[in-house]
Amino acid sequence: MKRDIGKIISLLRRHYGECRAPVAELARSRGSGAFRILIATILSSRTLDQTTMAACRRLFKEVRSSEDLKSVSLARLQKLIYPVGFYRVKAVHLKKLPGALDRFFGGKIPDQAADLMRLPGVGRKTANLVAAQAFSRDEICVDIHVHRISNRLGLVRTGTPAATEDALKLVLPKKHWREINHLLVALGQTVCRPLNPRCTACPLKNFCRFARGAGQP
Repeated sequence: MKRDIGKIISLLRRHYGECRAPVAELARSRGSGAFRILIATILSSRTLDQTTMAACRRLFKEVRSSEDLKSVSLARLQKLIYPVGFYRVKAVHLKKLPGALDRFFGGKIPDQAADLMRLPGVGRKTANLVAAQAFSRDEICVDIHVHRISNRLGLVRTGTPAATEDALKLVLPKKHWREINHLLVALGQTVCRPLNPRCTACPLKNFCRFARGAGQP
């Protein structure tokens, strides 16, 4: 499998460019600034990308910086981000964010995953994604899509996302760490679904042990 990594990445990149996966639409609408990436990633937890995208559009019309978060009310934040999952909790996290940034990092968004995890509402998955996409840090963000597809392909054989992250770091060249999340999420949203995956239409079917009939791990 290791010798096929380059070809797999190339096929995933082509699929990402051609498909209209929600993750790709979210990335385009969100923009590339660290503040927007951080906020969008916090909102996206346990939320469909389409819902996150709509919430971001509403929010970013009024909130463009950490300073804006200080002035907007909690009730207004809740209204702007509804109906993302756990929107009340996430609104509280957003209100606490400017204070945490001022207290720990001089008002700036940190560029290291370990530092990002000190911020309210930021766990390991969020921290890795922000570090990779906003600051080009070599981190692997493992969500349910990355965990599922990595095991189906046979790249890893793991039981948890945390174990998948560690295992992928052993088999995936570091130059691919930053992009593997959005590539596999796009595949998971369009082809390699949790139920009834479209194996015959998958660009990776010739490399995948699941598609070859080995069964779901």
